[in-house]
Amino acid sequence: MTASSTTTPTLRIRKAAVLGAGVMGAQIAAHLTNAGVETVLFDLAAKEGPKSGIALKAIEHLKKLSPAPLADANLATAIIPANYDQHLALLEGCDLIVEAIAERMDWKLDLYKKIAPHVSPTAVLASNTSGLSINGLAEALPEEIRHCFCGVHFFNPPRYMHLVEVIPTRLTDPKVVEGLEAFLVTTVGKGVVIARDTPNFIGNRIGVFSMLATMHHTEQFGLGFDVVDALTGPAVGRPKSATYRTADVVGLDTMAHVIKTMADTLPDDPWHAYFKAPAWLSALIEKGALGQKNGAGFYRKAGKDIVVLDVAKQDYRASEQKASDEVTAILAIKNPAEKFAKLRASQDKQAQFLWATFRDLFHYTAYHLANIADTARDVDFAIRWGYGWKLGPFETWQAAGWQQVAQWVQEDIAAGKAMSSAPLPAWVLDGRDGVHGKDGSWSAANGKYKPRSAHPIYQRQLFPDPILGEKLDQGSTVWENDGVRLWTLGDDGVGIISFKTKMHTVNDQVLDGIQHAIGVAEEKLRAVVIWQNGEPFSAGADLKGALCLLQAGKFDDFEQMVANFQRTSMRIKHALVPVVSAVRGLALGGGCEFQMHSARTVAALESYIGLVEAGVGLLPAGGGLHELAVRAAKANPADPFESLKKVFETVAMAKVSPSAIEAKNMGLLRDSDVIVFNAYELLYVAKRIALSLAESGYRPPLYQRSVPVAGDVGTATFKASLANLQAGYFASEHDIAIATRIADCLCGGNVERGSLVDEEWLLELERKHFVELAKTEKTQARIAHTMTTGKPLRN
Repeated sequence: MTASSTTTPTLRIRKAAVLGAGVMGAQIAAHLTNAGVETVLFDLAAKEGPKSGIALKAIEHLKKLSPAPLADANLATAIIPANYDQHLALLEGCDLIVEAIAERMDWKLDLYKKIAPHVSPTAVLASNTSGLSINGLAEALPEEIRHCFCGVHFFNPPRYMHLVEVIPTRLTDPKVVEGLEAFLVTTVGKGVVIARDTPNFIGNRIGVFSMLATMHHTEQFGLGFDVVDALTGPAVGRPKSATYRTADVVGLDTMAHVIKTMADTLPDDPWHAYFKAPAWLSALIEKGALGQKNGAGFYRKAGKDIVVLDVAKQDYRASEQKASDEVTAILAIKNPAEKFAKLRASQDKQAQFLWATFRDLFHYTAYHLANIADTARDVDFAIRWGYGWKLGPFETWQAAGWQQVAQWVQEDIAAGKAMSSAPLPAWVLDGRDGVHGKDGSWSAANGKYKPRSAHPIYQRQLFPDPILGEKLDQGSTVWENDGVRLWTLGDDGVGIISFKTKMHTVNDQVLDGIQHAIGVAEEKLRAVVIWQNGEPFSAGADLKGALCLLQAGKFDDFEQMVANFQRTSMRIKHALVPVVSAVRGLALGGGCEFQMHSARTVAALESYIGLVEAGVGLLPAGGGLHELAVRAAKANPADPFESLKKVFETVAMAKVSPSAIEAKNMGLLRDSDVIVFNAYELLYVAKRIALSLAESGYRPPLYQRSVPVAGDVGTATFKASLANLQAGYFASEHDIAIATRIADCLCGGNVERGSLVDEEWLLELERKHFVELAKTEKTQARIAHTMTTGKPLRN
């Protein structure tokens, strides 16, 4: 392990091994493979068939899972299947070994004894346990490798959940921890929280307690599981799956096991009496109703309907999932202090339930902070990144008014209303206004505020995920209008264009703003990055404005809007300074076209890119089809049609890439475009690439006056394939009409195969077909339906 020129501890991981091909092990192996790490997946030797059959089956199963663990299903072939009987020698070449077998201390210790002779003295060995003692596990290892051992707890599903907890032992070398943190943050794209070796660490200690408190109060207030899910989901800034749907997804047997682990390992916890599965949870498990994995749990499907368990009737009933009118009104209040005051004062039992769950969560989290985490920030990030909450428990408390809420919690403890009579720590009531402030976040163990980690890897996060009240440098504005802001961060000469619109949609102000901002950049700056602080990159054109023009019959204005869209894309492409698009989240329609015309795109792995106009009855006309035709001609001048086959299907079926890697396979990103795994490093990397282009004497591509096209023969070939879709009722007549026009644009119109056209010809073709489609009744109906329902209309 060495230090690089930026003093970042460098852990070079060429090859990794994952021990255990169960649900977590296989998916960790999948995500390491996504990140370009050669990975060996181990399991027991199979009794029948190929010896590595268990690992082989797990790898095959990865392709069928949803959400997909692999960023490209073809990556499954890169994972190396192995078994402990034949392949232990493969461990000798591994730089990282992650053990992910079942949560049994005795099994883990036996495995460590078996692998220890084959572990390189420089390799990092880590256990993906969700709660067993890391120090206890380390004792099974030879002394010479204990300094390279720690816990590394991925959350499920590993590709999508941002959190990884790293748990050092008493003997873990700090340089090993620093190197592993850098690898997990940049290469694997994770948010790392350094946790203490306490049962269930941070995320599950607090997250599972929150679920237990919710279950306790569900019984106490006599609420239905569906009503509780209506109250504990997006209404309070948590995922749609809320509480009981989450339990169904996790598996009720897994849930019961985690609760038992808490009961067994935390005998002295003041809340220990509640660490037991409620009677109705045990009853479901006894019946074999384990949740989503076998079709029934708190919920099950009955035909097209979802039904929910009614404990009193011992049967399922229709799910209502609705909060009371009073609570709905309270939860709509924007001011958190006012909201919590009204929840506590209300006589509505749903409001009382919500206050009780928050009160006991705050009480538990404050009481245990000193023992489980270094700072309050670690707790909030662990819950946000591991459980998908918008705010962590401490952030929620602080936003609601720290002292007032603390007083209420204190009163409820004194009145015997809280789940435990344990006192609040003295620091809670010392007059403070929260745990996050200008000096950092509160460390109860150290009795002081601590700033963020000084690890050099975080210098790459110019806009890290902010904690409540944190003020980040917003840069200096160079120019702005109502649509965009051109600004700089530091003095490197890179301008940043950010959109001001909702969902970063594209309207006239954005179009005009981009063009003007690029003009300003050409005069004053060295390069430009198009970047949004948060998702999406852009949801595409502003459909509302477009529909208003169409319904008013202002077709000339509508065509001018389309022409302006094309001018903007071409302005991006032919700017005299390099324009780099930094994409994360959705980049649809016009958003996709802007990144296609950039000198380079830097995309976060979780980028969902697509030319989706066909879904609203239109075709891409911001230069997208023109650009695909130009690329096809460049890739295969003798026969552009060959290169158009894949992209035609992508556009005609309005496909959206399920990852940035797939966007390359679909032809929406170029091979030269860069994929970044940590979205918080996106701006840093994009700025570096923009500067490197500027440094290398960047010139925009020349305007193409001789583009070979597939012509009428190409269009006819695409039309023939569409006939089969229509015959099989897979596409409506209007779908076929749209797809035919897309084919005509990609193939260069009604000209002979191999004809040479210029870029303006291709742009005019796009505009013509776009406007003609927009005039049709069916397309206008599709646009209106999508705007009203958010869903496509097939007409």
